[in-house]
Amino acid sequence: MNAKTTKGSWYKWEVLLLLWMAYLLNQADRQVFNTVLPAIRDSLNLTDTSIGLIATIFNLCYAFMVPMGGWVGDKFSRKWVVTIAILFWSVATMFTGLATGVIMLILMRSVATGGGEAFFGPANYSLLGQYHKETRARAMSIHQTAYYIGVILAGWLAGLIADKLGWQYSFIIFGAVGVIWGIIMAIRLKDKKDDNEEAGAKEENKVGILDGFKVVFTTPTALMLTIGFSGLIFVITGFMTWVPAFLQEEFGQNQAAAGFNSMFWTYLAAFVGVLLAGSLSDKFAVKTNKARMLLQAFGLIAGAVFLFIMGGSKTLWVLYLSFAGWGFFRAFFDANTYTILYDVTPARLHASCSSAMITTGFAVGALAPVILGAMKQSLGSLSATFPVLGIIWVVCGVLMIIVSQTSYQKDYDKINKA
Repeated sequence: MNAKTTKGSWYKWEVLLLLWMAYLLNQADRQVFNTVLPAIRDSLNLTDTSIGLIATIFNLCYAFMVPMGGWVGDKFSRKWVVTIAILFWSVATMFTGLATGVIMLILMRSVATGGGEAFFGPANYSLLGQYHKETRARAMSIHQTAYYIGVILAGWLAGLIADKLGWQYSFIIFGAVGVIWGIIMAIRLKDKKDDNEEAGAKEENKVGILDGFKVVFTTPTALMLTIGFSGLIFVITGFMTWVPAFLQEEFGQNQAAAGFNSMFWTYLAAFVGVLLAGSLSDKFAVKTNKARMLLQAFGLIAGAVFLFIMGGSKTLWVLYLSFAGWGFFRAFFDANTYTILYDVTPARLHASCSSAMITTGFAVGALAPVILGAMKQSLGSLSATFPVLGIIWVVCGVLMIIVSQTSYQKDYDKINKA
């Protein structure tokens, strides 16, 4: 009995490792494309607008497939949903390296890869949450570090591979690693059986695929959070897609240096920021729950300042400092997103409401690559677009301050009055 308990206690940390690495590859896979984007454009004779369109279609596919991914994750084996998803997008990533034109790039990168990744997220978090109950907060925090490390690692390594072997091999190598890890997951990962209480609750609470949208769009605080989240994702998607190209074209960096510098300073600062913001949020929320949304608003407005600085900077160290400042304050939004959403929505619909927010945010964010690509092509430089991104964050931040003062407590009391 003790041996079995010990084995079970150890295995939940193996599950964390398996899913941590899968999530790292998930984020790294996205960043590979951004890092080698200029090389793809030049090699295939594409325009900035058309290359931005590929990233836009990727994010649209991801956004609209997320609700289906959540439904599949609840309906079928989460082990196999996660495992098949990583195998699917990794094979698609490898075939992206064989693309010879924009159509194949759209099919492999946007449709196949975007669709595959959308099925990974909901099942990934659900499975991790099933194994970690008393240790859930710690496990989720460790799991989140895969996002930052994956983006930084891919930004540097994909560029290094592209400089040495060609951009095609960046996709082939990262995709091959994903296939290998998917096979390891198929062997080692196991489903966690629900206990009787959880199974009964699941059976009792049948959730429709649109229920989360109904709640989010009729709850003022949740709706404003979703608008702010959409503004956040729009700016982040545009930044991550085009800043590596910006460093290559404006400062003459090679792909490895541009991929590393565009992500390292930002996500190192975000790593620190998310820990600080989480602590401040819990501390301030003891006095008033709306403090969480006020911290988010502060993060957007303060982060916007650094976007304005980026637009006028011609000095590299000032630019890196701006990347770090932007990443640090962006984390104030990240640290509070799901806590706020769960504060004002019914517990039985938390997953559905999350899917609604993610779908909306990424549908809006999907427009950023093509819009910024068109602006860059028209204005001749990406630096002119940074102030536009800053304005978006300021507007969202101000609106969130207003809603936090007028609706947050009402929506909170409505859900938690019992």
